Amino acid sequence: MDFELSDELSSLRQTVRRLAQEKIKPRAREIDMTGAYPQDLFDEFKKADLLGLCIPEEYGGSSAGIMGLTLAIEEVTKYSNVLGLMLLLTRLPTGPIMIAGTEEQKLRYLPGIANGTQRAAFCLSEPGAGSDVAGMQTRVVEDPDVTGGFLLSGTKCWISGGMQADWFVVFAKTGDPASRLHTGIGAFIVHADAAGLTRPRVDKKMGVRGIDTAEIVFADVKVAPNQVIGGGFALVMQSLNAMRPIVAARGLGLAEGALMYAVDYVKSRAAFGKTIAEFQGIQWEIAKCATEIEAARLLTYRAAALADEGKFTKEYVPMLSMCKYYASEVAVKASGLAVQLLGAAGYMEEHPVELYYRDAAQLRIVEGTSQIQLSLIAKGVLGHDLWWD
Repeated sequence: MDFELSDELSSLRQTVRRLAQEKIKPRAREIDMTGAYPQDLFDEFKKADLLGLCIPEEYGGSSAGIMGLTLAIEEVTKYSNVLGLMLLLTRLPTGPIMIAGTEEQKLRYLPGIANGTQRAAFCLSEPGAGSDVAGMQTRVVEDPDVTGGFLLSGTKCWISGGMQADWFVVFAKTGDPASRLHTGIGAFIVHADAAGLTRPRVDKKMGVRGIDTAEIVFADVKVAPNQVIGGGFALVMQSLNAMRPIVAARGLGLAEGALMYAVDYVKSRAAFGKTIAEFQGIQWEIAKCATEIEAARLLTYRAAALADEGKFTKEYVPMLSMCKYYASEVAVKASGLAVQLLGAAGYMEEHPVELYYRDAAQLRIVEGTSQIQLSLIAKGVLGHDLWWD
């Protein structure tokens, strides 16, 4: 068992750390205040070849894997969860294609993501079907004009990167929308400029401002036969399972950034004749938070290693869900502690901890709520997928 990163991954982490400190840290507050998409930082990622970390070399990526992307996201989210989301969106919509797409689909859609000429989004959630995937109402019917083609109709909501996307991976019912059979769900690639596709609304958010979350509406959108991805409901779950460490990395980086800022503050802030950091009660809170961050790191890195080995099927779900659940909860806890350690100053915009606090709340919801993760972990233990003898 080796806990050391390879030379390549260590070098990647150092490269992203420098970029985050020099380019992202100075821009984080402005991005939050304006909500404007940070195209300049997307261009920095492009220049540093960070947009294809998860994509194999034969499709234009760097084959750094989920571990490489996890490390990169951890570094950038020490300062901005928006930029962590930007990197995450290089894997979330490409995952279904890498797992179950045809060679033609991989060659057509993956290189553009890796080289930064294309952006994509993942369309699963609906107004009445967030965690309840089987409750989705978006559906496809056979296209009478094209053999093997479909017409797609429905509404997807809370789609991260929806306004910037050039194409979407959309999950829809292939039969009766009222049916809850998992066999009746398919995945489809839809181009943003397709007739019948509209983006009528951009959501106003509490945090993670700078990458739009949007509603995407499909009205009899034509889907060609070569835009159909195999895999069905299993593809939904495998795609999300493989993403757990990548989402967890956002929580891990946020927790690290919040605690580091708070620690620097309490070491310099005088109270009652000494610095706040000299009080034992403060030290204990810092120690507990630091321990939880390291526990989250171990869970996250283990999950990333499992996912890179292709171990994101049912029997590995407990380990994958644990990292997403725990890192998200630690992010909320660490950002809350940071606000408290700064006192009144922590509530003010002149310090970034209130930004961390707002952004952390999203992590307990996206790509499987904390409660969904607990259910998945419990199901795994009850079914002996996770067992200790």
